[in-house]
Amino acid sequence: MAKNFIGSLALVSALTLIPAATSAIAAVDVDTYKELDQFMNVFDRVRSEYVEQVDDKTLIRGAIDGMLASLDPHSSYLDDKGFEALMTQTDGEYGGLGLNVTMEDGAVKVIAATEDTPAMRAGIKAGDYITHINGTLIYGSSLDEAVDQMRGDAGTTIKLTIVRPGRDKPFDVAITRAIISLPAVKWEIKDKVGILNVNSFNKTTTEATQAAMVSIEKSLGGPPLGYVLDLRSNPGGLLDQAVGLSDLFLQQGEIVSQRGRQKTDIERYYARPGDSAHGLPLIVLIDAGSASASEIVAGALQDHHRALVMGERSFGKGSVQTLLPLSQKTALRLTTARYYTPSGRSVQEGGIAPDVVVPQLSDGDYKSRPKLREADLRRHLINELKVDDSVVQDDGKPDPRFSVTAADLKKQGVTDYQLRYAVNTISRLGKVQMADAGPAAAPAKPAPAKAAPSKRPVRR
Repeated sequence: MAKNFIGSLALVSALTLIPAATSAIAAVDVDTYKELDQFMNVFDRVRSEYVEQVDDKTLIRGAIDGMLASLDPHSSYLDDKGFEALMTQTDGEYGGLGLNVTMEDGAVKVIAATEDTPAMRAGIKAGDYITHINGTLIYGSSLDEAVDQMRGDAGTTIKLTIVRPGRDKPFDVAITRAIISLPAVKWEIKDKVGILNVNSFNKTTTEATQAAMVSIEKSLGGPPLGYVLDLRSNPGGLLDQAVGLSDLFLQQGEIVSQRGRQKTDIERYYARPGDSAHGLPLIVLIDAGSASASEIVAGALQDHHRALVMGERSFGKGSVQTLLPLSQKTALRLTTARYYTPSGRSVQEGGIAPDVVVPQLSDGDYKSRPKLREADLRRHLINELKVDDSVVQDDGKPDPRFSVTAADLKKQGVTDYQLRYAVNTISRLGKVQMADAGPAAAPAKPAPAKAAPSKRPVRR
């Protein structure tokens, strides 16, 4: 089970809130009753004969965790702490490090460090393993236990022992916790190109993105040459915000569909008229840390040919989780559906392939550092629509466009090669578009804000 921002929710594209069940559970056949009898026999034996006394609550919690662990990596039981952390991540802020982690073979593995957080500033990389916290071995403990230790009051310091593939010895990193607020969107302007950096999909993402676009136009005194929508290392969030963000750039058509266990269990989400970007060129930046809600947006804009998707292949999480309350403070998070892009593609396992592959050349070890994706997680769902893309595999020949080294870029003052490549591309596209429009073309007026979707919001 992956964890986003050192919390209890990770890499989830859609999480539906529904009432606790009060009606009778579906009929259980005779074989199931036999298995339940076997479970009770084991439960009684452990209670009576284990070398130390164990309380019933611990045994039952272990049985629940074990049952869900036999499913996929994103189904889990949320106790009171986990449930509270889930709500915090979508609505508020917390003290922590800013890491997106998962559990692999009893070890905590880093999926990504969130931008502008203590973990990223400390140099924590995707693929790193955290083996000790403050000198204490955490191997074999649960992910919840490790997460609880890493979270804490802002200003306090924690020491992590890191094992990094490619390095001979583990090394320690001291990190000072900070308030991890969840600013959904940051913006800036480079060479008359508007950059929309979407870090998470919380309840303000769509509104904040539209406000950022208005601010960019005001700063420039008119529309930019185009926009770069940066979704790199964005592990996902609320489904209604993924739909809303996609809708800002689309005039019509399907954005995403989700399909459950039954053939008739299908929900579709559509764009409404109005393009807040006025049809200006748009590039979506993605990488291996772009997951779930990020992939919904990238897939929708790619399928409708509204944006050029650039960067690296995304994470590949195409499943939907439903939150089933068990009490006021506990819940079951269960994978109940898969989602699909407008053309019917499932991103499960394979992710979104960029239209233009651009490596992060400003990162000196980008080639050697392993990238963790959904397909690397144990018990991940299989993509039933898997397509053989062997015909487009890398031929092994170096691309002359990307021969510059990280040292060369550093001398040039380039710290983010992918972003610079995207900005330069938008500059060229925008200038061509302006030339085609002619000198008499008047600047487009800001599009009115789109009304909130009529469909009830679905949480990640």
